Amino acid sequence: QVQLVESGGGLVQPGGSLRLSCAVSGKILSAYVMGWYRQTPGKQRELVATLTSGGNTNYADSVKGRFTISRDNANTVFLQMNGLKPEDTAVYYCNAHHIRRGTDYWGQGTQVTVSS
Repeated sequence: QVQLVESGGGLVQPGGSLRLSCAVSGKILSAYVMGWYRQTPGKQRELVATLTSGGNTNYADSVKGRFTISRDNANTVFLQMNGLKPEDTAVYYCNAHHIRRGTDYWGQGTQVTVSS
């Protein structure tokens, strides 16, 4: 069983930065593709960024050049968000996707609000 706990959300002005963290417990990250998704009311959850155990990254076009996904050696995944825009406002979710089994685990979400 994988448990994901996000933190780091909050209120920030346009152009500002936030760093989200996802603490992963229970399993070794090497078996998973880690990702960040976001969701706004009335819309489907959308992919923001993914990171494989080999270090390959993938970003949504809307965040390329502004957001960076990374991980440390202690089973924590980060999402550095720079140049935030009001349209980045959403609940952000951490995801762990087991490559072989196809199983998905989700965190509880953290609210990011970009507003002046």
